[in-house]
Amino acid sequence: MKLKNILIAAALAAVTAVSADAQVGRRWYIDAGWQFNGTFANNFVENASGWGAYLEGGYWMLPHVGVGVFGSFNTNNEYIPKATYDLGNGAALTTDMAHSLFQIPFGAEMRYRFSYRVFQPYVGAKVGAEYSEATRYMSTFGLYDRSWGFYVSPEIGFTVHPFRKSNFGFQLAIYYSYATNRHEALNINGINNAGFKLGLSF
Repeated sequence: MKLKNILIAAALAAVTAVSADAQVGRRWYIDAGWQFNGTFANNFVENASGWGAYLEGGYWMLPHVGVGVFGSFNTNNEYIPKATYDLGNGAALTTDMAHSLFQIPFGAEMRYRFSYRVFQPYVGAKVGAEYSEATRYMSTFGLYDRSWGFYVSPEIGFTVHPFRKSNFGFQLAIYYSYATNRHEALNINGINNAGFKLGLSF
């Protein structure tokens, strides 16, 4: 009986210790900030831009595993110098152009953090939908096309929570993303992105 009581007390102490350790910080997270995004592997816009922002939040179902939702936007622009374009039937147009690609992905995310102390490195994956709008601006008119597609994005980063008894901190992450969006009129068949995020964590 005495041994049984000792084992029960030890088990309760272990569970209490794990539970207390698991409660470091809040059980939910919110991250928001600036996003720097580059597009590549297409013939429409291939450059990087700081016109972006993100917001994501979730719940730590286990001390290391969290699930949540996300949303972001990016705009990438590229200037095309003046050139002459053959329009057929003896017609031609001489003009410069600007290409713009606007993206709004949103959906669900899963995150695995390797530590839940002050410094919290993590890996994550996002899946969802993306709305995109591609526009070709010319001197007197523009051509635009809208599209929906499937979105997937792996990510690696970390959050730092330097203040005792506070969940406020900072986030830095790098990511790759692919969306199946097609803009056939503007020769876009899938959208590849890569970039980094810098923001606040709550």
